[in-house]
Amino acid sequence: MYAIIETGGKQYRVEEGSVLDVELLAAEVGTDVGFDRVLAVKKDDKFEVGKPFVQGALVHGKVLEHGKAKKIVVFKYKAKKNYRRKQGHRQPHTRVLIEKIEV
Repeated sequence: MYAIIETGGKQYRVEEGSVLDVELLAAEVGTDVGFDRVLAVKKDDKFEVGKPFVQGALVHGKVLEHGKAKKIVVFKYKAKKNYRRKQGHRQPHTRVLIEKIEV
């Protein structure tokens, strides 16, 4: 059984027991979170697609930790104009354990 959920403007394929990094959530570590924006659910041989979301479907998860991704370097450059700007960025994320998928 798996579901496709949407959170933080991105879509994720999740199963019970899977761990994934999503965009930063405003939840404390150890608290339960629910994802109600479920786009599709596959259970046994039945595949249900929402329009745009599956009615009554809910994915339960637990916040494991908050963190930051690896650093990326943003470098702006214009040739022959002596213009150079270097900046780093680390995207914050939340690690979530998927506990249960309700249909």
